[in-house]
Amino acid sequence: MIIDLERFTATEKPFWDELERLLKRVEDDPACRLGLEGAARFHYLYQRASAGLARLDGLAAPPEFRRYLESLVARAYGEIHSSRDNAHRLVPRIWLLETFPQTFRRSIRQFQLAVLITIVGAIFGAAVLMVAPEEKGMLLPFDHLHGSPAERVATEEQEAGKRLAGHKATFSSSLMTHNTQVSIACMATGMTWGVGTIILLFYNGVILGAVVLDYLAAGQGVFLAGWLLPHGVIEIPAILIAGQAGLVLATALIGKGSGLTLVARMRLIWADLTTLIGGVALMLVWAGIVEAFFSQYHEPVLPYSVKIAFGVVEFCLLVLFLGRSGRGGKVAGRG
Repeated sequence: MIIDLERFTATEKPFWDELERLLKRVEDDPACRLGLEGAARFHYLYQRASAGLARLDGLAAPPEFRRYLESLVARAYGEIHSSRDNAHRLVPRIWLLETFPQTFRRSIRQFQLAVLITIVGAIFGAAVLMVAPEEKGMLLPFDHLHGSPAERVATEEQEAGKRLAGHKATFSSSLMTHNTQVSIACMATGMTWGVGTIILLFYNGVILGAVVLDYLAAGQGVFLAGWLLPHGVIEIPAILIAGQAGLVLATALIGKGSGLTLVARMRLIWADLTTLIGGVALMLVWAGIVEAFFSQYHEPVLPYSVKIAFGVVEFCLLVLFLGRSGRGGKVAGRG
């Protein structure tokens, strides 16, 4: 019987050690969340340890060995059935510099998929405009994009930004409202198992691709870059992150291979969804301000080189922020 206990311990010890490490992680950090896969693994290890404890009834296990395993199972049970969300306290600085970028990186596959869908849509939009330029009005929903790019450039450079004089705040608010509505729709339509989110991302890609081709074909690439980059390098990633949130929601709804109930899966992603859409809202506020107070000024008021450089710097800072910020801090995962 002693030999059986040794074999049993040798087999199960790595799983107990893994459960111990996970327990230490969540016990040390009240804000720690494990993510959907991590929670499923935690639950599996808890069940395995519980089964091991039950098997000790047939083995001549020392009392201290049994107490160790009982303690391990009890701690895991307590974490699984406790309400950790009640202990969370929002600290804006930590949320912005750690929680948001960490949450973004944790669901990077959904973000990559959102980017891919948008690129496919952009290629489709550009191809349709190339083959059937008479359908430009149908592809582009905004009236100011229906005319000739060259005429628009000439008009805007002549107006020198006076068109929005006295209305910049209103214009900025309308941009934020519209883009926020689009972003919330991207996330919320994840409830359709992701179909709605995919359609919206694809459609946004169609518009983007058609606009880019229209201006490049008209020889207005510099104007396009100067107009689009200052706000677009923030606005477009914001909508992609909203799409990422929608795909996270769809992944939880589908729940393939998680082994958790729908309610448990939704609880796990709820905090991530609110974090991602909160980050999107902040990004869209910044993009709206830049678009109203900076992007609408063109040469000779503002050199295009300055606007393009501004956009490039913004994009680099955004990549650094989302890719590196919070790496040294505590990992906030799904609860």
